[in-house]
Amino acid sequence: MSSNQHSSELRRLALSVLQPGFVGTEAPDWILRDIGDGLASVVLFSRNIVSTEQVARLTAQLRAENPDLIVAIDEEAGDVTRIESATGSSRPGNFALGTVDDAELTEAVAADLGRQLRAAGVSLDYAPSADVNSNPDNPIIGVRSFGSDPEVVSRHTAAWIRGLQSSGVAACAKHFPGHGDVAVDSHHDLPAYPAGADEIAAQALPPFRAAVAAGVRAVMSGHLLVPAYDPDLPATLSRRILHGLLREELGFDGLVVSDAIEMGAVTRRYGIDGATVKAVAAGVDAVCVGGESAEEATVALLVKALTSAVTGGELPQERLAEAADRVREFARWSAGLRAAGAAGDAAGDGEGIGRVAARRAVRLTGAARAALPLTAAPHVVELAPVTNMAIGKETPWGVAGPLAERLPGTTSVRVRGQELEEGTVALESCALEPAVGRPLVIVARDAARHAWMNRAVTGLTAARPDAIVVEMGLPGATTAAAQIFTHGASAASGVAAAEVLTDTPAL
Repeated sequence: MSSNQHSSELRRLALSVLQPGFVGTEAPDWILRDIGDGLASVVLFSRNIVSTEQVARLTAQLRAENPDLIVAIDEEAGDVTRIESATGSSRPGNFALGTVDDAELTEAVAADLGRQLRAAGVSLDYAPSADVNSNPDNPIIGVRSFGSDPEVVSRHTAAWIRGLQSSGVAACAKHFPGHGDVAVDSHHDLPAYPAGADEIAAQALPPFRAAVAAGVRAVMSGHLLVPAYDPDLPATLSRRILHGLLREELGFDGLVVSDAIEMGAVTRRYGIDGATVKAVAAGVDAVCVGGESAEEATVALLVKALTSAVTGGELPQERLAEAADRVREFARWSAGLRAAGAAGDAAGDGEGIGRVAARRAVRLTGAARAALPLTAAPHVVELAPVTNMAIGKETPWGVAGPLAERLPGTTSVRVRGQELEEGTVALESCALEPAVGRPLVIVARDAARHAWMNRAVTGLTAARPDAIVVEMGLPGATTAAAQIFTHGASAASGVAAAEVLTDTPAL
């Protein structure tokens, strides 16, 4: 093989292990060229999506260059939605499903989502989150998890995988070896999971074992330090974790995908290029990039880093070729799965099973039951936290909109912590004064995790003991007597809360 041929082959191998994102609702020319040159995967985000039909046109445009192209999406339903980012998810998220704890329901919700994704041309979904949310102060997982009990999370992880894949879309269990017991958001810096190996085996690993048993063919690594297995390198960059633990101990032989490689947990120490090389060397087969760094220049930088690492001896060419082979094998398998999926192109829109599931997840205190149904139009105060980067831009959520449809004359205000801290908003004038002589509904989202929100709920319920508090995040202790818990903030959960408040029957 000549030098030029060798360089061309290295570039093709390097392209094949990247899963880049891009900007726009049509494929840019550079993505199409790279697919022609060997790029085997792309990933879609909210910025690429207007409707299911538009995404179907986009994926057809992409697959005109390679029929087996892997088209991935980060679609968990619930709080983290891309395919329904404009409207909010019509399905509840993992925590709501874990609260109901009906594995058949979880499987049905995932199958419904799979039909919508398949109709859009998606072949790989970065879901489910198989993390056990054992730390309630976790800033990044929370309601994205099925819960804090490893058995519950295992049961629903397996059900989600079965349901999604029954509709022709490949699942991806994340974030290995478990991101549920951390206190740092890996988008910004490196979290640590300091538990011992026995605790990790009992707490974090069971859902991943269940995922493998359920037939998952992709696992996403987490950017977290797990000293029990590797005191120096985060899981995404650790051969001890990706090969020794995931492949040898758990017996996984499918595709290892990295969490977004531009995240601060790995780039603050190694740069995006260095992290990419170390990830592939450690055992990652497909490097997800483009949630934030979605430019042609980023892909060119990573291709150069990988090829230079091979020629410089830092990355064995055999490891790069092995990763590329796993990507191609997965692409063939997922193309077959898509073809064998549910017949027809009708998209599942969640209006049936999603609403029923969200309603079943709602829980009420006795005082809330006694106060319902509302018969007069209330004033609704929604306390809005800053969303984390996994959720991305704030999607429609809350109770005010669907409640106004049922009780015309409902008024509302949305308050943010910064506004309260800076004194630009006074709770008395925006919350209490408009509610004089009317029911007051307070909507919170993880009040126990946000000191300003907890203070606001405490102050408002002290002034109005008859107020009804709707908690759309993790349940926590408040001073409110009347509380409703939705276990998630998806649009479906907001509709379910409004139905309960007005005693409207679910579908």
